Amino acid sequence: MNILIDICHPAHVHLFRNFIRIMKEKGHYVYVTVKDIPAAKELLELYNIRYIDYGSKSDSLIGKTFKQMKYDWDIKNIVKELSIDIGIGTSITISHVSKISRMISFVLDDDDSDVEPLFAKFAHPFADYLLSPDVLKHERLKKTHLLYPGYHELSYLHPNRFTPDESVLKKLGIKLGDKFFVLRFNAFKAHHDIGAKGLSNAQKNQLISLLNQHGKVIITTEGSVNPEYKKYKFNISPTEIFSALAFATLFIGDSQTMTNEAAVLGTPALRLNSFVGRISYLKEQEDKYNLAFGFRPNEFNNLLSKVKELLSDDNIKEKWKFKKETMLSDKIDVTSYLVSLIDNYPQSLKDMKNDSDYFMKFK
Repeated sequence: MNILIDICHPAHVHLFRNFIRIMKEKGHYVYVTVKDIPAAKELLELYNIRYIDYGSKSDSLIGKTFKQMKYDWDIKNIVKELSIDIGIGTSITISHVSKISRMISFVLDDDDSDVEPLFAKFAHPFADYLLSPDVLKHERLKKTHLLYPGYHELSYLHPNRFTPDESVLKKLGIKLGDKFFVLRFNAFKAHHDIGAKGLSNAQKNQLISLLNQHGKVIITTEGSVNPEYKKYKFNISPTEIFSALAFATLFIGDSQTMTNEAAVLGTPALRLNSFVGRISYLKEQEDKYNLAFGFRPNEFNNLLSKVKELLSDDNIKEKWKFKKETMLSDKIDVTSYLVSLIDNYPQSLKDMKNDSDYFMKFK
């Protein structure tokens, strides 16, 4: 089988990297396309995944519209040239091209439609199959909507796929058991980020000042870091940040993805941005599993109070370990599910429909 994976965001390299390796081992031909996203290409190279670069991105909405037409044309030609059978991605392009080619599209989307309305409008109707966490089931009820008990992050951070590496701590100048904090600051440049707000510079400074009294602060950010934060940025590989997250005392930031990464690793995750209360999978982490905490932009003082409360608890990592295990007992190894779904397609669709215990084999 010839499979095409279209990468639209650095996090999606992690989402698909195990799938790519396993499907190649099974004898399938897997091709990867990516826009000119330096962080995504860096990750693909780190994981020795060959890719086809098919153009730059635009930050403006008008620019994105014209670029999308070019992306569709370029991918259509790639699909024809490589005789692609199945296309997978979190990609509008994959869905569009599947309507004008022989390729079957599986589009992954873990965001609620009102959070990414343009993606819902221009990708969902064209996709042959739409895959989403079942926490979104209230709005995805068509036969072609495939719902699974998991999160994107469990494709690479499920215990079957990831074990934290203690040697990363040495690179950070930290001993096992020391308190330290990972902070993530978002760039808010995606189309769904228009008008979005996260932590202000003044709030970042106040937060860092508080945390410095309790342990080491590590900052990760999209693009270049502000000069005043350079001393908090450490030179570890993007592949090592997950080990840092797993051992961290707290994660604090305005990023959706890294908030959930910290949560599934069992690290208390605090997030402040405009999306709080609107994203179902994060609301589940907050309300059902109590692994994360969300604050709106006008609730910074509440965030500070929660940070102080968590810092006063010396058993916090043990408590979060139990919460993590509770969450994992309800969820699946998403990579195993994706491999089975595509490797056994179309029989897998019938199995999913007829077997009430279908997902148990992916625990």
